[in-house]
Amino acid sequence: MNAALRSPLWVNRLVPSFAIYGLLVVLVLFPVALVALAAFTGQTPRPGNMTLGGLTLGNFRVMASDEAIAALGNSLLVAGASSIAALAIGTAMAFLCARSNVPARKLVYIAGIMPLFLPSYVGALAWVIIAGPSAGLFNVLMRDLGIEFPVDIYGIGGLAYTLAIYNAPYAFILVHGALSMMNPDLEDAAGIHGASLGRTFRHVTLPLALPAILGAAMLVFGLAIENFAVAEVIGTPGNVITLPTLIFRLMNAFPVRGNEAAAVAIALTIVVIAVTLLQRTLISGKSFTTITGKGVKPRLISLGKWRWPAFSFAMMYFAAAVIVPMAALVLVSIQRSQFMPSFASLLRPNALSTQAFVEVVSSPLTRDAILNSVTVSLTSASLGVALSFCLAYAVYRSKIHGRAGIEYVAMLPLAIPALVFGLGLLWTWLVMPIPIYGTVAVLIVAFVAHEIPQGYRGVSSVVMQAHVDLEDSAVMLGASRPRAVAHVTLPLMKVGLTSTFLLLLLLGMRELSVPLFLFTTDTRLLSIAIFDDLENGLLQRAAAVSIVYTVLIYTLSLVALRLGRVSFSDRQ
Repeated sequence: MNAALRSPLWVNRLVPSFAIYGLLVVLVLFPVALVALAAFTGQTPRPGNMTLGGLTLGNFRVMASDEAIAALGNSLLVAGASSIAALAIGTAMAFLCARSNVPARKLVYIAGIMPLFLPSYVGALAWVIIAGPSAGLFNVLMRDLGIEFPVDIYGIGGLAYTLAIYNAPYAFILVHGALSMMNPDLEDAAGIHGASLGRTFRHVTLPLALPAILGAAMLVFGLAIENFAVAEVIGTPGNVITLPTLIFRLMNAFPVRGNEAAAVAIALTIVVIAVTLLQRTLISGKSFTTITGKGVKPRLISLGKWRWPAFSFAMMYFAAAVIVPMAALVLVSIQRSQFMPSFASLLRPNALSTQAFVEVVSSPLTRDAILNSVTVSLTSASLGVALSFCLAYAVYRSKIHGRAGIEYVAMLPLAIPALVFGLGLLWTWLVMPIPIYGTVAVLIVAFVAHEIPQGYRGVSSVVMQAHVDLEDSAVMLGASRPRAVAHVTLPLMKVGLTSTFLLLLLLGMRELSVPLFLFTTDTRLLSIAIFDDLENGLLQRAAAVSIVYTVLIYTLSLVALRLGRVSFSDRQ
């Protein structure tokens, strides 16, 4: 009798656990395991054959080659230099917005986040147009002015510069949040004891913001060292190879050197994990509490005569990251000729034309790429929110077995570089007995898997905010648990779920590395179309597609802002 009564409870806790872990194994653990397995065996996974040969360390001999050693050194150098620059830019912009009396602080804030909506590889393409060694617009302008000052974007310096300006918004967002919420009491105490504003900022404000600064530093370092697109667009023409571009070369070699690519992928992943552990070690055991129950209104620091120079710095960054690149893309797109010998040539009759845009928009390939991008992004964002809600609900609201481990598995893709994860997903869906490889469905699954951490974090915070008593009250009044969730819990979380959906939608629209090994001719996305055009030397077409792509992303961003304002006003 007792066993019969306990059985339903046991089943209710065990079956959902098996279902959730089974899904996470397929989406996350299996792709990671295949990359690791391929790195230590003699064959790569392929349809109908999972016999990968005996274990071997021979694949890691590639890491001792001159090419791999150079790639590792270049990756560390570029990631280090770009991270320092991105952190400096982002922290300075955050300070200006959160703690200074700089003019037009709202405009400075917009300047800080706007580059986030411009994919870094589109920015890289624009800077190739601006600072290419021969036909770059800057070099053309210098020749027109009779000035010998050539610039060359191709190389370590150009690669670090491009990554810095497009990773700076991540540092800006993290540091801005910390500075905005900081209690001013400690700063006031330093001032009472005679410390100058500069000394107070150096010895009180910055140390208290250390977790956010270190977190931003590790984030931008990880983003830089795993970045493939910018390294391929700017680094490869300058003979600067990085670990991600080495993986790409090995996978595109003939014959394919997949096992060696997996070995390099393991090395890249180890570097990313090591950086993450370093950040945790640096802040462990220290207290940075500055937010209490008191109202928080950080004191604004007067910049004095530096107000307008500081504002000029912010606008110069905005120009370098958004205005100038977009202008360059438009200029190249509306020229009749792909190459411009001088700016004076723009004044000639019929020098400008919208033909490139007409060809791009009317092209069936572009229309298919737009449709695929929107379909994949919308569907993956919807499924991602649904999956994230199930995971968060299981962790914070249920009593299923093994719920403590769900969060660790869900956050695992954060530690795996996107290109490496895409490689694992390629092998996963080659060997899976589900025939979705080569279809849009495999891209949707890949995006859902890659974006689980962002979705889970967004939804879990909302789940924790909504009190469980409201849902339990509905159950006590006779509603089933699923009905209580559908009619009470989900409506209360509408704002947070919508925000998470829009975040995943934008992430999906921007993604290039994950689908790089998964797309086919019929499933190209806009990001892949730009990359292919650039690889094939179709610079003008790539610029025109980039404009269409950017307009689409900015439109989605405006929709996100609009919905955010509506949601906020509804809650007042």
